[in-house]
Order: sequence, then structure tokens, then C-alpha cells
Amino acid sequence: MISESIDVKNILGLQLPTDPRWVNLAEMNLVEILTDHAYCEQKAATTCITLIQRYPDKTKMVEELAPIVTEEWGHFRMVLSELKKRDLLLGKQRKDEYVNKLLAFQRKGGGLEERFLDDMLKMALIEARSCERFKRLSENLEDSYMRNFYRKFMESEAGLYTLFINLSEFYLPKEVVRKRWKEWLAFEKNMIAGLEVRGDRIH
Repeated sequence: MISESIDVKNILGLQLPTDPRWVNLAEMNLVEILTDHAYCEQKAATTCITLIQRYPDKTKMVEELAPIVTEEWGHFRMVLSELKKRDLLLGKQRKDEYVNKLLAFQRKGGGLEERFLDDMLKMALIEARSCERFKRLSENLEDSYMRNFYRKFMESEAGLYTLFINLSEFYLPKEVVRKRWKEWLAFEKNMIAGLEVRGDRIH
């Protein structure tokens, strides 16, 4: 379980915390946040399926990600249930500028192992940032029910961030993973600094 005093940089590795204004904007757009959150969970499940299909020979990865598909789909259903309780529809999927920029940073050439590493680190970064955002919501929303709702997601995302890092280091030398991870973190820091602060998106 992640600590109450989670340090964004030392534990999650993120180089830039979320702008404090984001939580206030999110609270004013909670319906939009729930819809975007639902799609984030759905995409996480389908991405894990894609990774299993892409690297079927990596047995440990397949075994570790198989239950994550179920977990993420369960999270999707949890958010759907929250929308239903509020008599709200899911709504349409939105463009995810954050993830699209991460995809653009991935290496397009190179060998299979390089592509595998970037796939793992991209997922680790998404989970780390999601954890950090859920932490903000769990601590700063005025609604105590919703604070608790997002604390559950925060704890789960922290574990998933670690899983993807560990899988990278299982298949590749630790120094190779750490070097590339620093590059990802530096890119994400600059990218986050340049993105508009908006309260209708998880990322």
C-alpha cells in the first residue's frame, strides 16, 4: 500500500508535480473527469492485452499482465457504476493529448528489445502520473466519498507503476532500463510543463 506521505519524485520518479489548480478544476468538472477516467481504465486493460499479443514469448510478462487485464476492466466497471449512480451516461471518448505525446516519444526503429522497453516504460509512466493525480483527488476533493473513491485507485496505480519497471529489469540490464527511464522522465517533465491545465482530463 502506498504511503500517505508519498513523495512524487522519490517514490514515483516524476520530476514535476501536478499544478495545484488541476484539482480545483477537476472538482468543478467531476462528470467529465469520471468519463475520462472510465476510458483511461478501459484503455489500460486493452493495452495490456495488446502487450500480451505483441510479446507472447515473454512468459513472466504474460503471466503478470493477464490478471491486470481483469483488474483494469474491474476499475472500468467501478467508474461506470459511479456514473450510473449519478444518472449519467458514459459519454464519448476524448483525445488523450498526454498519451499521444508519449506515443510520439517512443522509439520507432531499433530492435525488439528496445521497443519492448519503451512499451514497458511508457506504461510505467502513465501509471505513475495516474497515481499522482488520484492522490491529489484523494486528498483535496471536498466530497469525502470521492476522496475515498480515488484513494483506492491511487493505491492500485502505485503497484502497477512498479510492476512495469520490474518487468523491464527482469528482461533487460538494470543500467539500460534506468538510463532510458531517466530519458522518459525528462521528456514527461517538459511535456507536462507545456500542457494546458484543464480539469476535464485525468492526464
